[in-house]
Amino acid sequence: MQIQDVDARAFRRVMGKFATGVTVVTFNHEGQPGGMTANAFMSLSVDPPMVLIAVRTQARFAASIKPGDAFGISFLHEHDEALSSHFGGRPKPDHQPDYQTLGDSPVLGGALVQLAVRANAVHGGGDHLIYTADVEAVVESDGRPLLFYSGSYKQLHALDPATCWFDLG
Repeated sequence: MQIQDVDARAFRRVMGKFATGVTVVTFNHEGQPGGMTANAFMSLSVDPPMVLIAVRTQARFAASIKPGDAFGISFLHEHDEALSSHFGGRPKPDHQPDYQTLGDSPVLGGALVQLAVRANAVHGGGDHLIYTADVEAVVESDGRPLLFYSGSYKQLHALDPATCWFDLG
């Protein structure tokens, strides 16, 4: 097997084959809440509870959040595509996000999950910065998550075992 160079477009395309949940990272920028859609998010540690996010080095978030600063992470519901687009670079001028406060962090009202976190370290990673953060508070609700796969939004569809029939013989 020969290893070949990987160009940026091919790498982005193949990484899109990894399904992710959609989050909005919220933070205070110049005294006002703001946010950005991010799917480069993961849980890092259960004890103590920690998460990790990666953001582009030129993002407003990178200029606003340093170690010790609070920010929020909201997991979106399956019906929140417009909200994801709003924070993902296609804002609608007439849309006013429902910012709420959880601990010291701005979060989005009505989100599937809201996390209040505090940055504890920032690491360089190519064209991104990697933030590790301590989780200070969690609020969860019921529902299905919004997913992103292969360049588009997807929804989780569960099969009802009572209506499924499998021929096992």
